[in-house]
Amino acid sequence: MSDEEDRRYRVVLNHEEQYSIWPEHRENPAGWRDAGKAGTKDECLAYVSEVWTDMRPLSLRVRTEARADAG
Repeated sequence: MSDEEDRRYRVVLNHEEQYSIWPEHRENPAGWRDAGKAGTKDECLAYVSEVWTDMRPLSLRVRTEARADAG
């Protein structure tokens, strides 16, 4: 296995429910929290693909839903 394959990552999430992966050994970047998944890069990216089905930021989704409910 290469160093890249040995590296472990975790999935992180920000306040807008946008996902990213981050090296497991590093502290989360400011404004990001654990999403509950860790593993290889490929495993984490597969998880993000599975759960992040609406790429719009949370604030935009909320505004869009509010307009639909009011309309």
